[in-house]
Parts: sequence; structure tokens; C-alpha cells
Amino acid sequence: MSQRDYVSRGRAPQKKNTKKTKSKNTARRGRNQQEPQVTVPWVTVAVVVALLLGFAWFLWSIKDNADPDTAQPLTVEPAPIEDELPELPEEEWEYIKSLPGYEVEVEVAEQEKSDKRYLMQCASFRTRAQADEMRAKIAFQGLEAQIRHSDGANGEWFRVILGPF
Repeated sequence: MSQRDYVSRGRAPQKKNTKKTKSKNTARRGRNQQEPQVTVPWVTVAVVVALLLGFAWFLWSIKDNADPDTAQPLTVEPAPIEDELPELPEEEWEYIKSLPGYEVEVEVAEQEKSDKRYLMQCASFRTRAQADEMRAKIAFQGLEAQIRHSDGANGEWFRVILGPF
């Protein structure tokens, strides 16, 4: 579908008035020839002036009721600070001396080997290219992966599998 430039097209030409609309427009022009008068909202002006006068009176009244000079706060001389800090005693850590000779014996059971072999699925993708990309990433880590293709009820899948382990 082609793009259209609606801005440069301009406006549609106005349709000519029919007799019916002409008579209505002329009737309206005759009635409303006077300019609309601007009315001043006198109530709002009166409220604003009253608020300003009230605020001015409030400022005038608190000027006369000011408290006498307040006493200056006493300056307290700070206690002299000692220039030298006391020397820290040398700390002796006991564990530094005791750990080198300390050994713990742990019983380690040998891991049983399983007779079962396991496969690990790393990922599954809809495209072969994505599966090959994942297989390459795994190959850079030193492991060998296989890609298995499967067709099922929900479509075609490419599975990336490691193993058997």
C-alpha cells in the first residue's frame, strides 16, 4: 500500500451554501452585530482585594508586637583536644599460631559408579541454524554435543544434547 502525504494536499474546498443555510447565516449575522461585552467578575476581584488588605494588616500588626532583643547564646569554649592519641597495644592473634598445626580428618566415601547412562538436553530450537550455533558454543567449552531432529505433534524441533555420561 503506498504512502500518502495528507499534509501537502491542503484542505478540501468549501461547498457553496444552499438557500436554506444562507438564510440562517444572514439571520444570525443581523442579530449578533454587537461585540460581546466583557464582564468583570466583581466578586472575585473583591475577594482578592480583601485578602491582600487582610495580609497587609496582619504584617502591620505583628511588626508592633515583636519581642525585645533576645539574649545572645552563651559561647562555650570547646575542651582542648589532645594532639596525640595513645598508642594502640599490639594484638596477638592466637589462631595464627594454632592453625598451621591443626588438621582435621574427614572421612570421604567413594562415589558409587552408576550403571545407568545419562543424556543432558541443553537446548531445543525450531531451526537447524540456531541448534548449530549452540553446538558451536558448547564445542568452544571443550564438550561434544549432538543435534537430534524430532517431528512431533507440535512441529519440528532440533535438540542439542550432551552425553552420554
